[in-house]
Amino acid sequence: MKMLWKCSVCRFTHEGDQAPEKCPKCGAPAEKFNALSEEDAQKIYASDRTNDIHMEIANLAMRIAELAEEGIKIDLDPPCVAVFTNAKKEAWIIKQRSKAELSGHMEKGKW
Repeated sequence: MKMLWKCSVCRFTHEGDQAPEKCPKCGAPAEKFNALSEEDAQKIYASDRTNDIHMEIANLAMRIAELAEEGIKIDLDPPCVAVFTNAKKEAWIIKQRSKAELSGHMEKGKW
């Protein structure tokens, strides 16, 4: 497993044998990077896929909300509008759950 380095300025995580010359995100110099412990690096590697899944779920929920809004605007009939309205509300909840989980991952260093 390669080492992980975290920028102390912007929290960008770099994978490599040494810190980059400058941070690809904020431009901070190499000395602003800290090597992560093996335990902290393992948290990041273990959560990488689940973080991606949560982001995809949030994006899909946003798409559902967009489609539901389109259905609401078409206004075919009250039962149809009710289904779209509920779908939009449920999509918001799904999105917020995944965002809350991602926030928890970040607070625990799994990012």
